[in-house]
Amino acid sequence: MERDLLMPSGDAGPSIGADFEAADSALLEDMQSHSPPGKHAVSVLWSFGKCLGALLPVYLAGYFGFSISLVAFGLIVYMAWKHSRDGKQARLDSAMYVLQNEKAFTTSAVFRSKRDLPAWVNFTDVEKVEWLNKILLQAWPFVGQFLEKLLVETIAPTIRALNTHLQTFSFTKVDLGEKALKLVGVKAHTEHDKRQVLLDLYISYAGDVEINVEVKKYFCKAGVKGVHLHGKLRVILEPLIGDVPIVGAITMFFITRPKLDINWTGLTNLLDIPGLNALSDNLIMDAIASHLVLPNRLTIPLVADLHVAQLRSPLPRGIVRIHLLEAENLAAKDNYIKGVLTGKSDPYAVLRVGTQVFVSHHVDNNLNPQWREMYEVIIHEVPGQELELEVFDKDPDQDDFLGRVKLDLGIVKKATILDEWFTLKDAPSGQVHLRLEWLSLLPSAERLSEILQRNQSITITSKTTESPSSAILAVYLDRAQDLPMKKGSKNPSPLVQLSVQSTAKESKIVYGTTNPVWEDAFTFFIQDPGKQDIEIQVKDEDKTQTLGSLSIPLPRLLASPELTMDQWFQLERSGPASRIYMKAVLRLLWLNEEAIPTSPVSPYPSDPIPGEGEGDMTSEKGGSTVTPTPTPTRPQHTSPDPGFASEGVLRINLVEAENLVAKDNLMGGIVKGKSDPYVKVRVGGITFKSHVVKENLNPTWNELYEVVLTQLPGQEVQFELFDKDLDQDDFLGRFKIGLRDLIDSQFTDEWYTLNDVKSGRVHLVMEWLPRVTDPNRLEEILHYQSLLSYRNKAVPSAALLFVYVERAHGLPLKKSGKEPKVGAEISLKSFSYRTKIAERSTSPRWDEAFYFLVHNPKEDVIVVKLSHSWGQALGSLELPMRDLLSEEGMLLDRWFPLEGSLPESQILIRAELKLLDSKLVYCQDGTGEGEHIVPSRETATSTNQEFRHRAAPTHGIEADESGRGQVKLSVKYSTEENRLVITVHACRNLPSRSKDGLDAYVSFSLQPDKNRATKKKTSVKKRDLNPEFNERFDFDLSLEESMHRHLDLSVKNSVSFMSREKEHVGKLLLDLNQLDLKSGVTQWFNLTEDTK
Repeated sequence: MERDLLMPSGDAGPSIGADFEAADSALLEDMQSHSPPGKHAVSVLWSFGKCLGALLPVYLAGYFGFSISLVAFGLIVYMAWKHSRDGKQARLDSAMYVLQNEKAFTTSAVFRSKRDLPAWVNFTDVEKVEWLNKILLQAWPFVGQFLEKLLVETIAPTIRALNTHLQTFSFTKVDLGEKALKLVGVKAHTEHDKRQVLLDLYISYAGDVEINVEVKKYFCKAGVKGVHLHGKLRVILEPLIGDVPIVGAITMFFITRPKLDINWTGLTNLLDIPGLNALSDNLIMDAIASHLVLPNRLTIPLVADLHVAQLRSPLPRGIVRIHLLEAENLAAKDNYIKGVLTGKSDPYAVLRVGTQVFVSHHVDNNLNPQWREMYEVIIHEVPGQELELEVFDKDPDQDDFLGRVKLDLGIVKKATILDEWFTLKDAPSGQVHLRLEWLSLLPSAERLSEILQRNQSITITSKTTESPSSAILAVYLDRAQDLPMKKGSKNPSPLVQLSVQSTAKESKIVYGTTNPVWEDAFTFFIQDPGKQDIEIQVKDEDKTQTLGSLSIPLPRLLASPELTMDQWFQLERSGPASRIYMKAVLRLLWLNEEAIPTSPVSPYPSDPIPGEGEGDMTSEKGGSTVTPTPTPTRPQHTSPDPGFASEGVLRINLVEAENLVAKDNLMGGIVKGKSDPYVKVRVGGITFKSHVVKENLNPTWNELYEVVLTQLPGQEVQFELFDKDLDQDDFLGRFKIGLRDLIDSQFTDEWYTLNDVKSGRVHLVMEWLPRVTDPNRLEEILHYQSLLSYRNKAVPSAALLFVYVERAHGLPLKKSGKEPKVGAEISLKSFSYRTKIAERSTSPRWDEAFYFLVHNPKEDVIVVKLSHSWGQALGSLELPMRDLLSEEGMLLDRWFPLEGSLPESQILIRAELKLLDSKLVYCQDGTGEGEHIVPSRETATSTNQEFRHRAAPTHGIEADESGRGQVKLSVKYSTEENRLVITVHACRNLPSRSKDGLDAYVSFSLQPDKNRATKKKTSVKKRDLNPEFNERFDFDLSLEESMHRHLDLSVKNSVSFMSREKEHVGKLLLDLNQLDLKSGVTQWFNLTEDTK
C-alpha cells in the first residue's frame, strides 16, 4: 500500500509520483509492443500451462475431499494478490514513464491543476537541477557496481554469520537498472543560520532495480523488482568551517514520511497479499523512519572531533503548545434506520506533528463539542514541520471522517500566539478552534518562578492531558568507560535507561564491550525543574544485571552556567573506575505574551538606516537572529513613471453673462419674463455647477473653480447655460474652449459668445497656473489669496502636492498571525485617496500616484495610514508640508518610519510640492485690484472628444451640488490572451440616496454593441457609499476592435420597481482609442450626471 507524503502547505513538494493515474492511458499506448512472431507458439503453451496450474488446486481439493469454502478462500486470496500486484506494477510503470517524459507532461493537459506540476513550476524558489540529474544518470551504472560489491562482499558474509540456517545465503542478482534517482527540484534556505546551508531535495525514484537473494539449503528465493520512492529530503550542511572540506558534516532526514512502493518477487510475493502488503510496507517505513524521518537524522561527519550526537539531535527550535478548545457545525454522521433518521456525531480529534501523535477524548452526540485539551510538541524544523489535525466520528466499527486542518508551524513562530477558528477541509461544514503558542527556549533560570506561576493559571479540563511544562531537558548520551564484566567474566552488551518521573527512555544496545559508545540523544518535558531528578541506569541487554546507576537532581542543572552540564559522571553500584560521559541541557519554556507579532522576513531586505540601527531582527525565541536572504539591496528612493508630477492646474473664474435669452413666459407666453440662469462647467470628467441667479438676463456669479488636468490632446472645457425651472430646465446656450489653447496662452480674460441660441455671452477669466519651486514666492501667493473673495466661498490653492506611494517594509502581522493585505490611505484635511489592497505581505508594493490642491503649505499636513483591508491599523505617518518647503526643490524621497507599528516598519514615499504662481500676483496693486493682461486668442473648433484623465477632488468647490463620486477602473489589452480586460475596482464618495446609503453596482457595455453582447455588471454592495468590487471582465476582441469601442459605464442603485429612489447615480463615457491599452491604465475616473 502506498504511504502518502504530507507536504507542507507553504512549501509543497512536487507531485510527480503522487498521482500517475492520469498518465496511464498514454503510457499503455506508448509502451505497447508486438511480440516477435517466433515466440507466438511459446506464448500459447505458456498460457495453457498457467490455466492448467490454476485448475490443478481445484482438482486436488476435490480429489482429497477438501471443503469448497477452502477453495473459494484460496481463490479470493489469489485474486486480491493479483489485483494488488497489478496495481503496484501499473503505478511503478506510470512513475517511470512520467519521469522519462517530465517536460511533455508538465506542458500537456494531463496535469490540469497546479498541484500536479513539479515544484520548480509552482514555486520560483525551487530550482530545477537538470544538470545534476544528468550526472546521476551518467554515474548510475557505477553506483550499481559499488552496491553489488557492498552487498556481495560485505553484507552477505555478515548475514551468513548471524545464524547457522543462513550459511547458504547469497545475493544471486544485484542490478540497479537504467532508471536513476531523480531530483525533481532543489530549494536552498540560507536565511536561518549563517553557519549552515539548508537544502530541500525533492526526490523521485521510480527504478527498475532488481535484487534477488537465495538460501540454497532451503530452496528459498526472494527479491525485489522495482521500487518507487518519492518525498522531500532535507539536507543540512553544518558546521561551515574555514578549512577543507568547508563543511564539517552532512545531516539528512525526511520531515514527513516519504511515499514508498515495492514490487516483490519470489517468496516475498506473499507480501503483496492485502493485509500483509500494508504490514510489510509499514515495517519498512518504520525502519526508514527510525533512521531518516524526524526527529531521527542521518549524520555523516566529514572532519574529526565533531559532536555527532548534537548534530544528530540538536536542541529544538522551540515548543508549540496546542490548545484544542472546541469545534462547531460539524457534519452529522450518525444515521438511524438506514438514513431515515439523522443523528449527530461523537467527535474526537487526532493531532500529528511528525511522529508525535495525540488523540483527544470523544464527545458523545454533539456537533459543537468542547474538548479543552492541551498538548506540547517539539519543533525541530521551521519552516517545514506541520500540524495536521483530523476530526473523526467515533463509531463501533469504522470511524467516520469529519474534516482536516493542516498548518505550517512557521506561522506560529512568527505570530507567537495564534488564536483562531480554522475551517475543516474535505468536509461539507465545520470549524475547529485552536490556540497555538510558540514557547521560546531560555538558557537562564531567572524567569522560572514567573513561568511556574503562569502555568498554574492554565486550566485543563481533560484528565488525560498532563500539566503544562516549564522546561525541556535534552540529554546527549555519549559513552561509558570501564564498565564491570558480566557474570562469568564475559563482556556485557550495555544499554542505558533514562527516566524523569513516569517518562522513561532507552538507548540502543552496544554489543560485547565494557567501553560502549552510544551517541544517542533524548528529550524530556519537565513540569518543575526545582523538584525533579533524572535517573540513569546502565544495564546489560537482558536487563537483569545493572552495570551502574546515576541520579542527577535538576536543581543542580539550574545552578550550572547556561543550565548545562557537559562532563564525566561517576557511576554508582559499578566498578571503581566506571564512569559515563553525558551532556545535559535544560531550557526554560517562555511564552512572550506581550510581544508584538514578529514580522516575517521581507523579500526586500533592509539596509541599516542612519539613526535606526540594523535591519536584522533579534528574537527572544531562543536568542536566534533572523537574517534576511541576501538579495539585491532595498532601493533607497522611489522609481515613479516618467509622467509623475506632470499635471497642471486650470483655474476658472466664472464672472458674469449678459443678454441671455428669456425663457420664463407667463400666461401661455402672453407675458414675457426673464430667466433664472446657472452654468455647468465640464472639464476633465468633473462637472461644476454654479448657483442660480433669479430673474436676471445679465447675471453675475463670480465663482471660482480649480481642476487638475493631464495635458492630453483633444481635451476641452465645456460650458452650458440653463434656465432653472420647476419641471425641466431650459437650454440657454453652450460653447467649448480647447485646453491646448488655454495652455498656450496661459491666461485669458474674455467674453465668449453662446452657441445654438439667439443671443448671450459669458465673461470668463481662466489661467493655466505656472508651477514654481521657489519657497520665497509663497508669502506673496498667500497674501494675494487672502485678498480674493468669491460667491461660492472658494479659496484659491497655493500649491499642488504630488505623492507617490511605492512600498512598505517590515509591517506587523495580523492578530491571527497571518500576513496582512495592506492598503494605504493618503489624506489631506477632508480629502483622501486609497491605494489598491496589495497581496498578503508584510512588505507590500503599490506604485500609485496621487495629488492634492494645498491651500496653506505652512499649516497643512499629509497623513498616510496603513491597514489590513481597511480594518486593523498597521501604522501611520504624518508629514507636515513645511518640511517640504525647507528641502531642495521642495522634494522628499526616502523611507519614513511608521508610528504605531514595529520599530523596523517603514514606508517609501516621494512627496513633491509645486507652488501655483498666478500672473495676477505680479499685477496686483495696493488695493488688491489687478490689471488683467489679455493676450489674443484664436477660437478652438476641435470636436467633442472624450479623453483620458486623472480624477481629482474638488477641494472645497462644490461639484454637482450633491457630488457624483468616482469609479476606479483598470483597462488593458492582454496580448498574451488576445482579449480586452476591464477590472472594476471600487467606487468612492457616492451620493447617498437614503439614510441607509446605497446598494451600489456598476453596469457597463462597449459601444457600439447592437446585440448587447458586451453588457456586464458587478455584484451589488449593500449600504455602502465606498463599495469595493475588484471584479474582472474579459472581452474576446482584437486590439483593433478594442480601439474602436468606447466604454459606456453607469453606477446604479439597486432598487425595487416600487421604490421612489433614483436608480442612476453617475455615468462615465470613455473612448478607448485615447488610452494606451497595451500598457494598461489604472486610475480613478469622475462620474458625471446621467441625463437619461
